[in-house]
Amino acid sequence: MDWQTTADAVPAGIVPEARALSLVGRPPATGAWREGDPVGDRRFAAIGDVALESGAVIPKARIAYETWGELSPARDNAILVLHALTGDSHVIGPAGRGHATSGWWPGVVGPGLAIDTDRYFVVAPNVLGGCQGSTGPASVAPDGVEWGARFPFLTIRDQVRAQLAFARALGIDRFVAVVGGSMGAMHVLEWAIMAPEAVERIAVLAAPAAATADQVAQNSVQLEAIRIDPGFRGGDYYDLPDGEGPTRGLALARRMAMLNYRSAIELNQRFERSWQSGLDPLGGGGRFAVESYLDFHGNKFTRRFDANSYLVLTEAMNSHDIGRGRGGVAAALDGIEARSLVLGIDSDRYFPLDGQRDIAARLRRSVHGPEPFLVRSEYGHDAFLIEHAIVGDALRALLDA
Repeated sequence: MDWQTTADAVPAGIVPEARALSLVGRPPATGAWREGDPVGDRRFAAIGDVALESGAVIPKARIAYETWGELSPARDNAILVLHALTGDSHVIGPAGRGHATSGWWPGVVGPGLAIDTDRYFVVAPNVLGGCQGSTGPASVAPDGVEWGARFPFLTIRDQVRAQLAFARALGIDRFVAVVGGSMGAMHVLEWAIMAPEAVERIAVLAAPAAATADQVAQNSVQLEAIRIDPGFRGGDYYDLPDGEGPTRGLALARRMAMLNYRSAIELNQRFERSWQSGLDPLGGGGRFAVESYLDFHGNKFTRRFDANSYLVLTEAMNSHDIGRGRGGVAAALDGIEARSLVLGIDSDRYFPLDGQRDIAARLRRSVHGPEPFLVRSEYGHDAFLIEHAIVGDALRALLDA
């Protein structure tokens, strides 16, 4: 999911310039945050060993996170915000040292906004397996070498188990709300099932109760684009010089993903058949503007993300099925006790609205009844990151309930 979306709403045919993130020069082998890089607004919490569903153990794991607002003396005003696939802990705040891009939800989180940092203590962790400070493939393993492809397979439940340990490390026993979109919403559902005593409210934004075959198929071609890049070297590329890592494969995966995150309506209206240069692409001398747009975002992505993390997190999303081992999806949903918001987007072609309808129909304490809160938007899946006003209204209704 595209977590840096608001800045790219530019006129058709114009590719936005990079801001804090420079596209000058060859891309690094990895865009991961590494030890010795500027910390920025990150903090770090040690969560100890994390036992995984596979039987593997990630030793001495840590979670990178950011917070806003003040935790009350009773520790009863905390909200947990969980990010999408390519997001991180930088929910709000400017780009700068330590943060390649500005925060991904500036119109929703902040003073006086729907998730009001004058009222709530807002916590946003980078997911286990991520590449922006939490333990992941780009982290150094106990043998002194990056984990790379040796990093264990993770499920959504494994990541929530790490988030639960993180909450304990912060001394927070119960959240006013756990909020997330896309991959983050998968985590939200697992929170409500795995730790019902720790969750008063949940906001499930633009995600299904289980990944479908179609969604796994779309993800699979992105993963293969990375693996067949010669610079991937089986996941062992961290010592390669700039320009020699798996950047072409990662950029191609990103371009594929963006076609899922946005809608045909938006791309057709925004770019039409315009081209980037003064030369007609049909004559072999130019490029369609939409091609340049996808190239720009693919190339930008390689400077802030890690190819191995993309594999790990995408495969975790493929594992998502809240009904696994629980008697099926319906039984799992029937057991959720938290007051809930389920939000869907009419133009979402990645996680279509039917998935949110299935969830809302089973939740007994939904603030919007048996139907999801509907966002009508041309922006497709990314609308939950872009349509701040309507998403904010939905979240206010949940928090006031």
